[in-house]
Amino acid sequence: MSCANYPGLYVHIPFCKTKCPYCDFYSITPTDQIEAFLAALDAEARLYRDQFPAFDSLFLGGGTPSLLDAAQLGALVASLRRHFVFAPDSEITIEANPDDITSEKLRLFRDLGINRLSLGVQSFDEAELRFLGRRHTARQTEAAIELIRAAGFANLGLDLMYGLPGQTLDAWLQTLEQALSFAPEHLSCYQLTLAPETPMGRRFAEGQLIPLDEETQREFFLLTTNFLTARGYLHYEVANFARQGPQAGSLCYYCCRHNLKYWTRTPYLGLGPGAHSFDGRRRWWNISSVENYCTSLNAGQAPVAGAETLTPEQIRLEILCLGFRTREGVSLATIREHPGGDAMVAALTQAGLVRVDRGRVIATAAGLVVADRLPLGFED
Repeated sequence: MSCANYPGLYVHIPFCKTKCPYCDFYSITPTDQIEAFLAALDAEARLYRDQFPAFDSLFLGGGTPSLLDAAQLGALVASLRRHFVFAPDSEITIEANPDDITSEKLRLFRDLGINRLSLGVQSFDEAELRFLGRRHTARQTEAAIELIRAAGFANLGLDLMYGLPGQTLDAWLQTLEQALSFAPEHLSCYQLTLAPETPMGRRFAEGQLIPLDEETQREFFLLTTNFLTARGYLHYEVANFARQGPQAGSLCYYCCRHNLKYWTRTPYLGLGPGAHSFDGRRRWWNISSVENYCTSLNAGQAPVAGAETLTPEQIRLEILCLGFRTREGVSLATIREHPGGDAMVAALTQAGLVRVDRGRVIATAAGLVVADRLPLGFED
């Protein structure tokens, strides 16, 4: 599950036509600041051009990057290529909404070197799409995927969401089956999270939404992993599945190279309002405001809102937290550095939550359900 030795580059494009009621990523709906944002982004890239020798992944996320027009997206990519070096085989991903996909936009993506699409599908059920506040229909998703395949894109990821209030296992299974009918190379299956600061989170706090109970959420998760792994998808991270690649032994060929950097603690640079960066020990994050982001850069200042340098103890816990979320797990040698590490591994193995394989302690399917809790047993 290697992501090479290069860092990754993330660009947060914080504009959306509409704001989904469950989304807690920073974004705004007015688009009159796009040009000012692009100028500021160019200035921010210039600040970091000598700090990162080269990247082998670029992820254009948001927000909704696909709403940018040809001139805007072209200017953005040209700016990044002017300031940074990219490896010849770089993975270049753009997040897109189904209703933004046209043949013309797909030609633009290809001309700009974009070779991976992450499509925000969420559901193929019209009632669920309305509940989630999505602005596309299931038919628009199907048409978009047909256009994407006709345009020659061979690395397509679909984002899906489950665990909606009142959703049944059968309804979720139908969405999974419909998704697989398009043979996507990658699937991200996220459980609905009711973040407090979102409209849905506020409805939950007021008692207007009743989330699924913990046991039902567990059933959804296990159904997802069992269904997809039985159909040849590699469950390589809690929420992510990838098809085996076309080359012999290329198990993680279609794993998202960029996101692997987050889970393996590989350095990455984040540009744009609210973006995060990591150099191996230090993390920093940008101002979550387009206006203040532009103001800072127009004054020649980095738009950094905060930073932290991780202590050895924080690094240790982070290795556990991230490792238990992936199919690579955590090195047994690393765990043995903790007092009582062997005993804890034995207890978790007995409980069916982890297995030991070739010197790695790896969460089982049942362990992935509670992956965030597994590191707690190793705290001093």
